[in-house]
Amino acid sequence: MKLKKNDPDFFEIFNNFNNKEILEYVSISKRTRFIITLATLITNTSKEKYAIAVRDALEVLSPVEIKEVLYQSVAYVGLGKTFELFEITNDVLIENAIQLPLESKSTVARENRHEKGLEIQKKYFGDDMIQSMIDNAPEGQERFNDFLAGYCFGDFYTRDALSDQDRELATFCILATLGGCENQLRGHVLGNFNVGNDKEVLIDALTILLPYIGFPRTLNALAIINEY
Repeated sequence: MKLKKNDPDFFEIFNNFNNKEILEYVSISKRTRFIITLATLITNTSKEKYAIAVRDALEVLSPVEIKEVLYQSVAYVGLGKTFELFEITNDVLIENAIQLPLESKSTVARENRHEKGLEIQKKYFGDDMIQSMIDNAPEGQERFNDFLAGYCFGDFYTRDALSDQDRELATFCILATLGGCENQLRGHVLGNFNVGNDKEVLIDALTILLPYIGFPRTLNALAIINEY
């Protein structure tokens, strides 16, 4: 409301583009649109916008699903950007009379998280690609593949509440928002295809992202999608 009062020209331009014109071109569900929006706001650390989006998302996403989008982002965005957003999320949920902590959605133990993460990597990207990555790791740098399998995929991708399609789409949106992650973005375009998100879904996602991430990062991501 402050923006509408103090910068009416900008408010009208952005509102018309983001809430009207953009929506004419997308066919994905409102639920999926909120997953995309939450993912990009987390990545940009847009605290005020994120808090509003969490509140509004409760219309179509469960509290657990909202929290899982945040969990999914941590390995890609980093703790520095996400730590405060956990508190913001919790504050909004408490304001809406939601009891915390939420039910745990972890499905792995310390003993099998690496194995289960590796299984998901191979499911999304293929045995050959993952084995090649492991085999070709420079000496002394093998730990990063272990971290990917155990932490990124083992600790987070194995969690319940979001589907494979939800998690890979959120990851695509996070990487597109970050920018400068083109190699990883290529891998996750393929990952999206392998879990059932087709090219149209990714283009719809980019359409939703455009007002939040700008044209350069949007067009870079679109060029990568069009490589396939």
